[in-house]
Amino acid sequence: MDTLLMLGLPKGSLEDSTVALFDKAGYRITRSSRSYRPAIDDDELDGRFVRAQEISRYVEHGYFDCGLTGYDWVVENDSDVVEVCDLVYSRASNRQSRWVLAVPESSDIVSVEGLEGKYIATEVVNITRKYLEDHGVTATVEFSWGATEVKVPDLVDAIVDLTETGSSLRQNKLRVIDTLLCTNTKLIANKGSWEDPQKRQKIENLALLLRAALEAESKVGLKFNLLRDHMATLLDELPALRNPTINRLSDEAWVALDIVLDDKQVREIIPLLKERGAEGIVEYPLNKVVF
Repeated sequence: MDTLLMLGLPKGSLEDSTVALFDKAGYRITRSSRSYRPAIDDDELDGRFVRAQEISRYVEHGYFDCGLTGYDWVVENDSDVVEVCDLVYSRASNRQSRWVLAVPESSDIVSVEGLEGKYIATEVVNITRKYLEDHGVTATVEFSWGATEVKVPDLVDAIVDLTETGSSLRQNKLRVIDTLLCTNTKLIANKGSWEDPQKRQKIENLALLLRAALEAESKVGLKFNLLRDHMATLLDELPALRNPTINRLSDEAWVALDIVLDDKQVREIIPLLKERGAEGIVEYPLNKVVF
């Protein structure tokens, strides 16, 4: 079968978590440490690992039919692409990240207006310049190749840096003034590829499975047996995506129930089930959840 889609995959900090997500979605990506061309166990897919900062440009220009990159890099590159779906995951967690304006804790700068005539270091030069323009502030914005936190106050007056929790900024004695952009990973597509019915169907199927794999990471399944007479009361207390699945048992006095719920709820639900007389309680992991 001929390759249908050329896929852009992020090299670097997102690489391992992206490969793990595809694996959970049912796609096996095999790579070597020296190769940027992975093997994918789907004859319709081919791909390359490149820096996330570049993927949106390659998708826009048609080298990739689709790719995974941060929304921030779509904005920074001003890329004209189709944003197929959000995939909220990162190297460390499943939460959005923020590009924030930060200054040293000792700085007397308390707002963006205080940066008039100052120096700012960042990887997202275009986003930062647009932010300053929107606020009527003139400042010098220089590109940072990394380790941006260490450049204040000796080299620059402020930075615009990416953070999930803010802990790294606090460790470096930096204070956040404002958030410029919230971002997360997105599946994006080339506009021409999106207009091709066969390619679009493949991209939509890929999006469906990747979203389902992400959704499953925060959920588990529970199955248990319960006396039929206790079922009506318990159903009102059970959190679930939909009404639970209920199966008959050989003993007509009992039923078997199966539910899907957030994994954080399990610690409250299992004791409740025991109180209501449930038996044979089994918790099991999920690979995909499709709404």
